[in-house]
This record gives sequence, structure tokens and C-alpha cells, in this order.
Amino acid sequence: MRNYWLSGLASAVLARLMCGAAAGIDARQPMPSFRATTLDGQKYNNESVKGKVVLVQFWATWCKYCRGDQEAVDTVAKEFADKGLIVLAVDAGESKRTVKQYLVKSPRAVPIVLMEKTNLAAMFSAKSYPLYVLIDAGGKIAGELRGAGGEDAPRELLRKAGLE
Repeated sequence: MRNYWLSGLASAVLARLMCGAAAGIDARQPMPSFRATTLDGQKYNNESVKGKVVLVQFWATWCKYCRGDQEAVDTVAKEFADKGLIVLAVDAGESKRTVKQYLVKSPRAVPIVLMEKTNLAAMFSAKSYPLYVLIDAGGKIAGELRGAGGEDAPRELLRKAGLE
């Protein structure tokens, strides 16, 4: 019985460590290699964003909190574009058709990336939305925000990267 309990405990600890490494966003660590292609065919990767600050927003058309943050994210993206900010809005696994239909009614000012066109969602265990991840100009993860936060939240993240 004791060996069974210890084996179960060891398995639980190992699973927690593995999930924690995958699910947690370790600030100030180098950004792992990523790739992303937008709906209009723009390609992004570590090399193409070198020297830029990147804000990744994981969102979904059905997410009321994402819709609530949409204007704030688009405003911040426009405001800081000349300071080297790139915002990538990664949709949460919906079809291209669904996303395009949504964008007709609610246009976005930022590049849209579908989940199948990037490895970012898997990298950051994006399972609840919105989720924001900030990469600083040095290519390191500067911070994260899970959940909606209006315009103040992305601005706070940008301060961590020295933009605000």
C-alpha cells in the first residue's frame, strides 16, 4: 500500500512539474522559437520581431471579455506602433470563416492569427481568454495577464517592457 501511495505521489508531483512548466509563463526568460502567419499572409517569428516589443492577445469571437477588451487593445496598438509595438491577436481555434465573418462586423486594427497558423497557443497553454503575453525588445518574456483588463491592463504590461 505504501509503495502504491508513494508511486501515486511521485506521479502527481511529476505531472504538476510538467504542467507547471508548460502552463506557467516564466517572465524574463527568452521567448521560445515561435512562428505565426496572419490572415493576410504576414509571417512573424523571433527574427522578424527582433528589437520590437510584441503583445500577443489570445482571444475568441465568442468571448465577451475579449470583445470588451478589443477596442482597448486596438487603441494601444495604434498608439505605440511608432515605438516598435507589434500586437498579434491569436484566435482560439475557430474556423477562418467564423473569424472573417466576425471581422466584417467588428474590424480589428491588429494582425489576426488563426491557431493552426502558429505555435504560440501551445507554447503558453492558452485555454482561457483573453490571455496576454508580452515580449520585450530584447526577446524576453516581460509579463502576462490572464483575463480582461480594459485599457489599463495592456498599458501596465507595456510599462514592464519600457514602452509606457
